[in-house]
Amino acid sequence: MEYIEQHQGSNRALLVSVSVQLLDDLDVEEFRLLAQSAGAEILEHITAQRIKPDPKLFIGSGKAEEIAELAKALEADLVIFDHALSPSQERNLERIIQCRVIDRTRLILDIFAQRARTHEGKLQVELAQLDYLSSRLVGSGISLDSQKGGIGLRGPGETQLETDRRLLRLRIGQLKDKLEKVRQTRIQGRAARQKAAIPTVSLVGYTNAGKSTLFNILARSDVYAADQLFATLDPTLRRLNWDGIGALVLADTVGFVRNLAHALVESFKATLEETLEATLLLHVIDSSSPDMMEQIEAVEKVLKEIGVDVPVLRVYNKIDVSGEDAKIVYAKPHVPDRVYVSAHSKQGLNLLRQAVQECLMGQLQSFELVLKPEYGKLRTQLYALNVIQTENYDDQGNLHLHVIIAPQKLEQLIKQAHLPIDQILGHKATQFKRPLEEFEIKR
Repeated sequence: MEYIEQHQGSNRALLVSVSVQLLDDLDVEEFRLLAQSAGAEILEHITAQRIKPDPKLFIGSGKAEEIAELAKALEADLVIFDHALSPSQERNLERIIQCRVIDRTRLILDIFAQRARTHEGKLQVELAQLDYLSSRLVGSGISLDSQKGGIGLRGPGETQLETDRRLLRLRIGQLKDKLEKVRQTRIQGRAARQKAAIPTVSLVGYTNAGKSTLFNILARSDVYAADQLFATLDPTLRRLNWDGIGALVLADTVGFVRNLAHALVESFKATLEETLEATLLLHVIDSSSPDMMEQIEAVEKVLKEIGVDVPVLRVYNKIDVSGEDAKIVYAKPHVPDRVYVSAHSKQGLNLLRQAVQECLMGQLQSFELVLKPEYGKLRTQLYALNVIQTENYDDQGNLHLHVIIAPQKLEQLIKQAHLPIDQILGHKATQFKRPLEEFEIKR
């Protein structure tokens, strides 16, 4: 059964933005981009101001009549409000304007429906659509008497409205069951990564901040990326080897916008759980946006709403547009707080890799290692991590390596190889945070 009515024909639209003192500030340009992303042909953008929303129409009756006249004159078939409208407000507006009226939530749902590609993404979109529709079902005026049948079927029947609601509840239950299975599969995958000590770095950020472009460069992937809102919807995970860290899972997630309805966040929790369970979040920020601070607040609001408690590294992207220099800024010594990069021009990407390494592994230090010929496996591992700066052999055939690596990672490698750390590091073994005898493995 098709629950969501798909409008056939053109999308000639009027946009309506109302500045309400009691609600959040509007972003008119973002609203236009949302409408364009959904495929709307924008005829006119109407703005208004109110102290508080009208309970019947959201806007005043005079403004509603003005919109109705303009819609008729321009032959519009759709009016989009940059606000969440109640079901009764939508119906009352449609009676006056005499064309379809949708709100911001329905607009975002339409974009999601267009962009979902994977099975999971489609399930999440359908669930969000049905949750939205469930409060907007209205009766068709059919009386109970008309539901009575012939012999043996007389008595109170079920109205079409009741039937629709029952079918909606049934389908919503089925979708939640399917998404729960997806969630369990993800939990198993995360458990396996945690058991293997593979960290997960998740990219989050405002939509169109350049997350997917940055993800493609770091992961050498081909995730769809474009200069539009919600260019990608489905979560994407890639396993890669990161300098100084080794195996790492990089995750790209759906972008956020301001005033994202709670129902949408709830429906996409299966996707957002990759954010909840990450080892580190890269909060990608459009440093060239005039609304940068508001966008940062919008992302942090959603992260707080879903209960994220994960270390965050802010990545200020698009410095090729903003004119800033590539750099790492530290909150305190050896603890990166933010890094400035450009995914487009690839400026500062080495600094980003260094900052992620420091966030996950701790302070980077310089070590001089002495490896006997039989310690070749450790050399191979260090080369795989790309941390060796120089190497040379002495007269006894020992290999001298100069490496820059986090002590925690070096300790882990030496432990796994069951090698004597004091012989490898010599007097510099004391650079580790813990005394040598606490982690030395006896042969």
